[in-house]
Amino acid sequence: MSDVAAGDRPEGFRRVSAWLAAHRHPHAPLFLEVAARTAQEAAEALGVGVGQIAKSVVFRRKADAAAVLVVTSGDRRVDERRVAALVGAVGRADAEFVKASTGFSIGGVSPVAHTAPPVLLIDRELFRFNEVWAAAGHPNGVFRLSPGELAQLTGAPVEDVVQAMNTKLAATGAIASPCTSVCRMDARTGWCEGCRRTIDEIAGWSTMSDVEKQVLRDALALRTSEAATFPKP
Repeated sequence: MSDVAAGDRPEGFRRVSAWLAAHRHPHAPLFLEVAARTAQEAAEALGVGVGQIAKSVVFRRKADAAAVLVVTSGDRRVDERRVAALVGAVGRADAEFVKASTGFSIGGVSPVAHTAPPVLLIDRELFRFNEVWAAAGHPNGVFRLSPGELAQLTGAPVEDVVQAMNTKLAATGAIASPCTSVCRMDARTGWCEGCRRTIDEIAGWSTMSDVEKQVLRDALALRTSEAATFPKP
């Protein structure tokens, strides 16, 4: 990875860099050598836990077509019902809507420096960590901050907007393997085309605790939807 450089960086990255500098944020964005379109990829590139990736999930509010941006931990999945209870009914946002409403492409949506202010929510799960990493306007761009700094910079409310962990299932030990008998790795994502696990996750499944297995199964559901955003080979 490299520190923020001059004008040869993409426009979205430059915009976030300028915004952070204007707001005197102490950590300049980094431009990674590899794209990090998913929380898993970002965590691997940075050497941190998936939960420390402050991923951005965009919805479209049905009442007025406003962009609703939820920032949560990379190991959690947003609960649309909880979001809707706070801001009104929402639907999924396609790539065109995300770009038009935030100024960023999927995989690089920053929590700051949007072309038009979205309805913004920060999930409480981020506050499990002292330090998190957010997208900086481009799939290769990230910046470091604390959850408290994220709330201060954005002025967004902190809410409970993710799906509850299935602790009852985790406690029973009855967590089935996600294997679908399709053992073929996708070169675009590094995941199995069937179960969406990495090679290391497949190999380590039998030694994981029940809680670790449940966390991974929650993450796999999100990867399935994220995989659809990757360009076709």
